[in-house]
Amino acid sequence: MSLSKQLWESNWDLALACQKHPFVQGIGAGTLSRSHFAFYVGQDAFFLEAFARAYSIAAAKAPDWEGFTSFHRLGDGVIEELRLHAAYAKGWDVDLATVQPAAATRHYTDFLLATAWSHSPGTIAIAMTPCLRLYAYLGQELAAQGIPDHDYRDWISTYSSERFEAQAQQLEALVDRYAYAPAQEITQSVYRYALLCEQAFFTAAWQEREG
Repeated sequence: MSLSKQLWESNWDLALACQKHPFVQGIGAGTLSRSHFAFYVGQDAFFLEAFARAYSIAAAKAPDWEGFTSFHRLGDGVIEELRLHAAYAKGWDVDLATVQPAAATRHYTDFLLATAWSHSPGTIAIAMTPCLRLYAYLGQELAAQGIPDHDYRDWISTYSSERFEAQAQQLEALVDRYAYAPAQEITQSVYRYALLCEQAFFTAAWQEREG
């Protein structure tokens, strides 16, 4: 079994908790309040900017050209995702230029960038993979009975798409290519902490007061 698959399966409890989270369930049912989703859009845009920077740092540290180009291509995918958020922001009356990061967002971005600056490309990929794999999983689960026709259909369509699944697999391939010694405590702790950050991110959006 590959390292990326081992990490996902050993942290399945957190993936399942995120799937059952009321914020995610609200997206799936179309019942999530507009103010909660608007808050999420702004926070996610802030997060994705840090995510793109982490890809750039990983690319600069990559030991070969294949890794360099792979990390850069994935970074291009984040830029495309930010364009989607810009469209969301316009439709949900969110001014991305004025967004201030919530504590959960700042904890996540600080963790990603600290990992990017301090560790090898393999460890950076381990810190970033939970985001893509989790969102691909959530999107596919929510779309299992077809893309619903409600306000959050674009979100579900994006993360259930073959294109997004391919990006998750590309990042997992980088984990398997560059990360070593899967028994090392840092490998497990970095992956799990990223998933905990994802869970906290959803909780922060869910607990945001109604506007």
